[in-house]
Amino acid sequence: MIGTWVSILPPLIAIVMVLVTKRVLLSLGSGIVAAALLVASFSPAETVSYLWKGMIVSFWDDGSLNTYNIFIMLFILLLGVITAFVSLSGGSRAFAEWAVRRIKTKRGAKLLTVIVGVLIFVDDYFNALAVGQIARPITDEHKVSRAKLAYFIDSTSAPVCVISPISSWGAFLIGQLALILGSTAALSYSPLSAFMLMAPMNFYAIITLLMVFFFAWTNIDFFTMKKHEQLADEGQLFDPDKEIPGQLKEDFPVHPYGKVRDLVLPIIALVVAAFGMMIYTGYQAGGTMNIWSIFENTDVPKSLLIGGSIGTLVAGWSYIAQLKNNETASIQWLGKAFIGGIKAMMPAVLILVFAWALTDLIDVLETGQFLSGVVEKSNIPVGFIPVLMFVLAGVMAFSTGTSWGSFGILLPIAGTIMLNAEPELLLPALSAVLAGAVFGDHCSPISDTTILSSTGAGCNHMDHVSTQLPYALVAASISMAGYIVLGLTGSVWIGLIVSLVILGALFFVWTAKSKRMKTGQSA
Repeated sequence: MIGTWVSILPPLIAIVMVLVTKRVLLSLGSGIVAAALLVASFSPAETVSYLWKGMIVSFWDDGSLNTYNIFIMLFILLLGVITAFVSLSGGSRAFAEWAVRRIKTKRGAKLLTVIVGVLIFVDDYFNALAVGQIARPITDEHKVSRAKLAYFIDSTSAPVCVISPISSWGAFLIGQLALILGSTAALSYSPLSAFMLMAPMNFYAIITLLMVFFFAWTNIDFFTMKKHEQLADEGQLFDPDKEIPGQLKEDFPVHPYGKVRDLVLPIIALVVAAFGMMIYTGYQAGGTMNIWSIFENTDVPKSLLIGGSIGTLVAGWSYIAQLKNNETASIQWLGKAFIGGIKAMMPAVLILVFAWALTDLIDVLETGQFLSGVVEKSNIPVGFIPVLMFVLAGVMAFSTGTSWGSFGILLPIAGTIMLNAEPELLLPALSAVLAGAVFGDHCSPISDTTILSSTGAGCNHMDHVSTQLPYALVAASISMAGYIVLGLTGSVWIGLIVSLVILGALFFVWTAKSKRMKTGQSA
């Protein structure tokens, strides 16, 4: 069963169930049980053993603490605490009032979110959670739905990181390229130059970012997102009957003592400390101040945890400083806020634990290797390899919930195929893998980055998945057309231009349709 078509059943079960039932933990749990049964060949004792291994892999792996996952989980919990402290001190309220006086339109609130999402490009986890903390008070005040906010966060984080060399993604991918390019003397690219040349070939990232700016600038929406935006205009930013990760359930005292700095200073402290620790840990591990070496060797989870800890201390101190002036302030409220912040983030942490468990068991089942083997055995024209790699990477990331896992499996395969068949199409094929993996990650309900985007926005996870899916499919369809043209013509620029022309035509059609609808309503 390992490495065969049966290996795709567990992720398929989890994904179908989560789409049908809307219950994420139940669906992930079903996929985990199915995967454990298959790995153990239905042996009851071994199934229990694999279930245990899968559930503890987030905490204990290969005989030692899994600090990577533990630090990410602790960082998420600390963000909940920061949110609670900032709310308790009145910082969120003060910042929202300040922002509304300066950002006077819904368009401005949306554009600010997108711009901040593009600027925070060092890591997708960091982006997803930090942008939510900064933008949510503003988008809430201007009645932008939490689903729309989650879409903006998710569709700026990975697409920016995957084309930025100064990021945790860029460092990882440059390292992967070094292994592929080091196996041939036929090409003279350095890993860094190859990565830079691949940026305009990542059609999905480019199309997605352009779409995000378009939907931020306009009031155009479609499918379920339109419904969420209509409800937001009526004051319902999210469905109160659904589980909202990161949503504080405690009512803290409302008082006039909060200042803008009570929100701004903790966020600045978090960003500066996390970014500084990324540079420090990268330098410590690499032994050089070379920026590429730093981001290749940086310890992102440790940096985020330290940044989150410092941000929490600053947020707590902002409230403590009010004790002498604020008659409603007390140390007891500080303790309640700490517990409330932890409780608010626990649903997101549990979803992550279940998603990581399923990903680990899928890895044992060799689902990714099976899917990649399908490509290697198929005899298709070389010109269609880039679009095929895009589709396969999308399917793999969607099924496994990890774009990085898809990178690790498919990049070497794409490299081997193209070096032997058509070296001129090597970089386009590798770019198609990156693009497809991000696309699949955007669509997958078991993806950790999708989960964190929901958490950062304070949006129900399945509401985010269902509202983002149509936008991702549109961007993917345009990208596929571009990769087909690229493969047939051998020209990256013709493929990119075709993609942009199709996108421009869609923008024109959507805008014209929106104007007709408004004219009809006014009439």
